Amino acid sequence: MNLNFEINWALVAPLLVIQAILMIIALVDLVKTDAERTNGPKWMWVLIVIIVNTIGPILYFIIGKKRY
Repeated sequence: MNLNFEINWALVAPLLVIQAILMIIALVDLVKTDAERTNGPKWMWVLIVIIVNTIGPILYFIIGKKRY
């Protein structure tokens, strides 16, 4: 059984770029934000943003930041 297949980089590359941009923006915002303005500890959000990839930064911006 030969599992050779080619990756269509025209489809994958934009998704990787979007993922990287979201992660960078979330991490920069997290570093600049005070600890009391986040829901939960900052180290937890860093792990979520890095490990959960595309959904992690989105979760940070939706539920991770406190709204005043």
